[in-house]
Amino acid sequence: MAVLKFRDALITAPGVTFVRTFSLHTLLRMSLLRLALVLAFLTALFSFCQKERFTDNPTDKLVFSADTLRFDTVFTQLGSATRILKVYNRHSKSIRISKIYLERGDQSRFNLNVDGLPGDSHAGIEIAPNDSLYVFAEVTVNPDMPLSSSPFVLDENLVFETNGNTQRVVLEAWGQNAVYLPSRFGAGGAALYACNGGEWVWDDPRPYVIYGILVIDDCTVRIPAGARVYVHGGLGREEIDSVVYRYNDGFLAFQGSGRLLVEGTLDKPVIFESDRLEPEFDDEPGQWTGIWLQSGTSGHRLEHCIVRNSIIGVRADSAVDLTLRNTQIYNTASSGLIGVHARISAENCLFYSNNGYSIQLEYGGDYSFTYCTAASFGVDGEALRMGNALCLDDFCNTYAAYPLKARFQNCILTGSRADQITLFDRTGIAGEFDYDFKNCLVRVKDLLRENDHPEFFTYCNPCLNLQTQDTVFLNIPEDNYRLDTLHSKANRYALPLPGIATDLDGKLRDAAMPDAGCYEMEF
Repeated sequence: MAVLKFRDALITAPGVTFVRTFSLHTLLRMSLLRLALVLAFLTALFSFCQKERFTDNPTDKLVFSADTLRFDTVFTQLGSATRILKVYNRHSKSIRISKIYLERGDQSRFNLNVDGLPGDSHAGIEIAPNDSLYVFAEVTVNPDMPLSSSPFVLDENLVFETNGNTQRVVLEAWGQNAVYLPSRFGAGGAALYACNGGEWVWDDPRPYVIYGILVIDDCTVRIPAGARVYVHGGLGREEIDSVVYRYNDGFLAFQGSGRLLVEGTLDKPVIFESDRLEPEFDDEPGQWTGIWLQSGTSGHRLEHCIVRNSIIGVRADSAVDLTLRNTQIYNTASSGLIGVHARISAENCLFYSNNGYSIQLEYGGDYSFTYCTAASFGVDGEALRMGNALCLDDFCNTYAAYPLKARFQNCILTGSRADQITLFDRTGIAGEFDYDFKNCLVRVKDLLRENDHPEFFTYCNPCLNLQTQDTVFLNIPEDNYRLDTLHSKANRYALPLPGIATDLDGKLRDAAMPDAGCYEMEF
């Protein structure tokens, strides 16, 4: 460090290795060239000592070399990988980044290094005008860890806070060896599969992970007992003609001659669920979109199947033919089972914790439910909604109608609210709203008002209208909808039916006086 003396001013500057003191008289005697050199030198020194200028404009954002860092290796053994992100300041002033951090903090499976500084959170990072810095991100994966510790898809946001705005870069890695459909890079995209009318059997010993939108046409997908299907949800983004469209990602759809056959067993059910298997996501609805059986497809069959934690469970559109046996649909953000002008047969099925309706039947169709339980406790939705019209405006002045035929036998349709059944007959034409309940437990109140459906119990006979104090299930807070062994109103309320000898748990039903709902009482 050197000191230059000019009159009484002391100026310090780094990198100067000499000391010289001179007077104004000496300056005047210098040549013009030497004077120009000294003045330029002094100007540089003064300029260096001026305070650096930083932009505080929120519109002056950072630019990144990528919006997603993908660690594109499926780890079959313990290993790590590192990816590099370059962060640019494209502006004429310096930028001070208030904070760089991983969104999940201490729970993150990623590690950071910012321009040589290790640590998963950094503050006050500066980038000079038209300069850049490097961020190194590393992930270490042990595929032998439980899925709750090392899930299939590891993703989170790397967050940058600058001048009051927040920018994010996605970190994405894969923690388990699995069959990824359509691929490990399928998020936000759709893929169409066909097999010329043949079968595609999902019998790989590895689990299946749907990562994006999987559409099946001209192909039967057969899923054998014990298969696990995980779906990675989220919001997809599509830009068409400069217009950005966002949609729910992560679902399985069947169209044309596509068909779904789920062949689970009591001991080895087939499970569809989110790929987020950490304990905190266990009961979280809406993590993926659901299963969509599109118009005209037929022959779908789900046996000993569990669909959980989706937005909808299963949707069957116009003319779809669907059979459900020993199937459970629960923890959905919207309705569990949706039929729209469809044909659905369900027996020994359980629907609960559906934030829409447990069972929603719209625009008519032909439906049969036997020994089913729809329990709507702790949510705003109702156990059942049925309608014979599709409204085309907000007030349903314009609508499309189709006859409804619905049969419920030995079922339980109840919940925490006083009304658990909604009936929507838009046409009022005889025969176009044909429903019948036999040996069922229901819960209705306002439905019986004069301007609604006061005749309901004419078509629900014999039926038991449950009250708040009535006991039915073993433990509602724990979502255990087996029957209370001492006091359940469903005890011996059903009518024996040929061909259905066991319940959802595989227990034999009483041959003379079985219990209503999907479970037979334990003694």
